[in-house]
Amino acid sequence: MYDIKLNTTGTRHLVITEENLQTIRKYGLFRGLVDSTGYVTESVLDKLKLNIRSIIAHSAEDTKDLLDLCIDVIYHDKMKAFGLQKLMGVYAEWEQSCPLGQVEEA
Repeated sequence: MYDIKLNTTGTRHLVITEENLQTIRKYGLFRGLVDSTGYVTESVLDKLKLNIRSIIAHSAEDTKDLLDLCIDVIYHDKMKAFGLQKLMGVYAEWEQSCPLGQVEEA
């Protein structure tokens, strides 16, 4: 489990699980999300939400993992651009430590 700050003062935190990170990887949610400036803004968070809604709406397979990610993380009432930036950082670190071919044990 990972703990991310959701605001600059550090008074709001959110716990991110391995399952959340695996879901982000499975659907490639951060791929191409941030434009060339590299800044994570509220519009980037809105873009992510729209991308997820589109995946859910057009998916023929079960997307329970994606719905869980939305409920627990993306649509959390305190999630803002700052929190998304921290989530993207945690994901990048996790991805380095867990290469795609590596099998994880529960």
